[in-house]
Amino acid sequence: MREDLILRAATLVEALPYIQRWAGTTIVVKYGGAAMVNEEHKRYVAQDLVLMQHVGIRPVVVHGGGPRITELMQQLGKEPVFVEGHRVTDAETMEIAQMVLVGLISQDLVSQIYGAGGQAVSVSGKDGRTLVARKKMAGDVDLGQVGEIACVNPDLIHSLSESGYIPVISSIGIGEDGLSYNINADLAAGAVAAALKAEKLIMLTDVPGLLADPNDETSLISYITLDQVKTMLASGEIEGGMIPKLQACIEALEGGVRRAHLLDGRLAHAMLMELFTDAGVGTMIEAAP
Repeated sequence: MREDLILRAATLVEALPYIQRWAGTTIVVKYGGAAMVNEEHKRYVAQDLVLMQHVGIRPVVVHGGGPRITELMQQLGKEPVFVEGHRVTDAETMEIAQMVLVGLISQDLVSQIYGAGGQAVSVSGKDGRTLVARKKMAGDVDLGQVGEIACVNPDLIHSLSESGYIPVISSIGIGEDGLSYNINADLAAGAVAAALKAEKLIMLTDVPGLLADPNDETSLISYITLDQVKTMLASGEIEGGMIPKLQACIEALEGGVRRAHLLDGRLAHAMLMELFTDAGVGTMIEAAP
């Protein structure tokens, strides 16, 4: 028993300099992957966020929910259509997306945070014109109400953080035309992190991090620079869902964020291990060595 207590005390001592370092900073978390669908992992994420807040960090969460949108569409008898990885979003699909993102996923995470002893507020990107969008096209194909970030207005986020709440932002934007737009959540998180001048952007994924070989989870790249990431993207080494995640990291780092991290959302308390231990986990990306 005494050895267990000593180990716990040593863990707290190891965490102390990191707590001192991150206190007062903003950290943006892209919530997704396994962390979003597994009940146990949801609790871990909520606990991590609450602990971060209670040691003086200002966490901000951005989330999407593509698989849940697809699931509800199919239940309602509407088959999803994708073009170049983008969901073609007509008015009915937009309504379904808002139901899932704002009404289900945001509220679920807010409930998890309250259950862990914290306070959170669900925010659509439309609220306070936080995420202003413009229409996105795929070549000559009209994707409907699919958008990309035109600008981020951080006032509401700052207000909530300063009032002691964790903002939970769904990746729905509003256009200058007054329409709602479905925005890639990875890219929304990168834009929010840049607008807030966050200390870190944390992307929760379904893999250990950036892999040298996508088929080999032991080929984790633990550290990489911004220029190296750009080179990998330009060479075509990166495929699938990792592309928007790295694009988001690039936007964040070029916008003034100091570090971006790709963490495995399947790993219990991955964020705490990254933030408060000497070893860290996942992949860290820096603008410069």
